[in-house]
Amino acid sequence: MRTRTAVGQYGEELAARYLTSNGFAVLERNWRCELGEIDIVAREGDVLVVCEVKTRRGLNYGSPLEAITYKKLTTLRRLAGRWLQTHQLRPAEIRIDVIAILFDRRTPPSVEHVRGAV
Repeated sequence: MRTRTAVGQYGEELAARYLTSNGFAVLERNWRCELGEIDIVAREGDVLVVCEVKTRRGLNYGSPLEAITYKKLTTLRRLAGRWLQTHQLRPAEIRIDVIAILFDRRTPPSVEHVRGAV
């Protein structure tokens, strides 16, 4: 896995598996509109969960969570609204989560799930 795209796809696949194994239903992956992209849209019970996935191969550029800026969280809120509008849904609750994946060649990947990042 040498390219950023491959690393990102690997992280998103791990995140989707993590969510599914923890009782979430993954509704959509890589949903796009003119505002940007939602990595994963999932459901946990009655809660619609918009997930941002950040993957790193090491800590040279900081932890994956450090890459989540206020601007990104603002964009995710707008994207969540647009996704709901497009799909004509009104869930009981909406939450934005971040899933941080960190891996290197020597250790298994670590997954950190931050619920309600906004």
